[in-house]
Amino acid sequence: MALIGAHVSSDDPLGHAGQVGAEAVQLFLADPQGWKKPEPHPLADDLRASGLALYVHAPYLVNVASTNNRIRIPSRKLLTQHAEAAAGLGARGLIVHGGHVTAKDDPAVGVANWRTTFERARAEGGFGLPILIENTAGGENAMARRFDRLALLWEAVGEFGPGVVLDTCHAHAAGEDLVDAVARVRAITGRVDLVHANNSRDAFGSGADRHANFDTGTFDPELIAAVVREAGCDVIVETPVEGQATDLEFLRKHRAAG
Repeated sequence: MALIGAHVSSDDPLGHAGQVGAEAVQLFLADPQGWKKPEPHPLADDLRASGLALYVHAPYLVNVASTNNRIRIPSRKLLTQHAEAAAGLGARGLIVHGGHVTAKDDPAVGVANWRTTFERARAEGGFGLPILIENTAGGENAMARRFDRLALLWEAVGEFGPGVVLDTCHAHAAGEDLVDAVARVRAITGRVDLVHANNSRDAFGSGADRHANFDTGTFDPELIAAVVREAGCDVIVETPVEGQATDLEFLRKHRAAG
C-alpha cells in the first residue's frame, strides 16, 4: 500500500512524524541552501529502526544541468555526497530538482549535462539508491518544468533508470493541468515514483513555487487526491506545518475511500 507522509524537521524528524501521523518522512541532511557535505545524522539509528519509509531531499542549490562550471561541478559532487549519506540511512530515494540553464543557453546542453552526471556515476559504481528527479515550478529554461522538456530530458537519461517525483504545486505553477498529469508523465517516463502533494498560493501558470495547505490553496484539493490515487505511489506532503496533519488526514480518508 502506498504510504502517506510529510517533509519533517531534520532536528526532530520522528517527533514531527508522530505529531502529523506520517507513515513516511522526507528530510534534508544539510542546509538546503548550502554546499556543505552532509554530516552523519545524530538520529540515524532511530530513523533506520523507526519502520518509516525515508526519503532525502538534496539541497536546492544542486543544478547538474548548469553550463557554469562553478555550479555544475560542485553540484555533481554534492549530489553524490547526499546520495551516499541517504543510502546509508536506508532511504528509498534521493530527490533532486531538474535544474536549469540560463536564458542564453541551449537547453540541449543542460540535458547533456544531466546525461554526463549519470554516466559518471555509473562508471563509479552508481549512486547507491534511486535518484528521483522532481518537476519544478518556474524557469523558462528549466529541465523539468514543462512536460515537453521533461520528455527531452528522459530521452537522454531514461536508460539510467532515474525515478520521477510529481509535485502538484509545481505542476500547477508551471501551467500543467493536474487532471491528466499522472498519465502524461507516465507516457514520457513510464513511471511516477513519488508524489509531492501540495496546494499552491498562486495562480495556474504563475511560475511561483509557494506551497499552501490543501484547504487554503488556489485549486481544488480533490485534484491532489486524484493525482495521489492515480499515481499509486508513496506521497510526501510539503505544506505549512500548522495545517500538515489535516492535509495528511484528508489524503488518508481519500485513500480509504478509493
